[in-house]
Amino acid sequence: MSYIRYTKKIALIDCNSFYVSCERLFNPKIRKKPVVVLSNNDGCIISRSNEAKALGIKMGEPYFKAKNIIIKNNVQVFSSNYSLYGDLSRRVMRTLKRFNSEIEVYSIDEAFMDLSNFTDDEIESVGKEIRSTILQWTGIPTSIGIAKTKTLSKIANHIAKKKQSGVTSLIDIENLDPILEKINISDVWGVGKQLTKFYQKNGIYNAKQLKNKSNAWIKKCSNVLSSRTAMELRGIPCIDLEIASSKRKSCVVSRSFGKRVENFEELKEAVASYCLNASEKIRSESLVAKSITIFIRTSPFQRNFGYYSNSKTIDFPIATNNSIEIVKAAVLILEDIFKHGYRYQKAGIMLTGLSNENGKKNLFSSEKDEKINKLMKSIDKTNYRYGKSTLSLASAGIYKKWNMRREHSSKIDTADFYSLPKIKAT
Repeated sequence: MSYIRYTKKIALIDCNSFYVSCERLFNPKIRKKPVVVLSNNDGCIISRSNEAKALGIKMGEPYFKAKNIIIKNNVQVFSSNYSLYGDLSRRVMRTLKRFNSEIEVYSIDEAFMDLSNFTDDEIESVGKEIRSTILQWTGIPTSIGIAKTKTLSKIANHIAKKKQSGVTSLIDIENLDPILEKINISDVWGVGKQLTKFYQKNGIYNAKQLKNKSNAWIKKCSNVLSSRTAMELRGIPCIDLEIASSKRKSCVVSRSFGKRVENFEELKEAVASYCLNASEKIRSESLVAKSITIFIRTSPFQRNFGYYSNSKTIDFPIATNNSIEIVKAAVLILEDIFKHGYRYQKAGIMLTGLSNENGKKNLFSSEKDEKINKLMKSIDKTNYRYGKSTLSLASAGIYKKWNMRREHSSKIDTADFYSLPKIKAT
């Protein structure tokens, strides 16, 4: 009778240079070229291809500081396109569920998955199958690390990024010390800047040293989370997969403007646009909001123009996700907190007191409410099918001069048929 080994196996699937990969998917000409993606208002570099990394372009570096290297080496530059990245992220996560319906979506480009139902012998080939399936179905390259704990799977993923196969399994390795010795303590999952300084001050410079440190010392000198990290490095699972996605308690939409806003009408357009975005988000999760907060501020770094910041919160008579009601309430608040003579840099809205939309009529429900609900659903379906803001409210404006700077936008929209890649017949 043969014995089949089943042990705890956690996989971390991480999309490689995700924002860059999304841009490359629709533009094959840049697949071997250095590419960077910029943050809001084209401020900082938030994603780099391997070719861009090799040129010395740093993550988080302001765009203007790297501009000379970018121009000299013909680096392809793109403004961030979060609707594109969000759509492709959802496609990747749906593909992962083919292998296991229970996954933990850790971020827009990362997910943990339990692969304990596979044997130790087949686990690496399963990882390769997952990777090739994601690439085939979505066009996004990934790296996959597999280990007995989430912390170790992060380390395995770190190693996988440097391998041609893109997959690393630490399941069958009995002694991990030689591997952990090469992992800087700052690269261990859950170890931030302050904790790194503390560990280094106490002679802990790599993952191996933390793993072999006594529990008594860690509990005495640090905290429970550090103790969990050390246990996980020893192969003892302490951090569970968070499968159930908890309902959000609030929804915030805020942006810095592409140019300073001085008049009320432009500020009203921006706030109304953010309200539409937020109300669409909570409707997609079948939630209603009890309260709304509006906040506006000028730049804290331009004191010579005067600094002003203010916010106000009001409750809705009845919890709602109706875009029209939310915009009306927002405009009333804005009229109250707006002051002439200031150059506003940022505005935002926050919907709070979110709860489930039960769909039942209340004492104050009317036939008009039902018609508005149907209208909201029709708007959402249209915008989902034909692209964001295909249908909008007049109060959100048309030209949107206040919008974020996106001088390098690829303008790719997955809801646009004409954005699809073209294949020439030979």
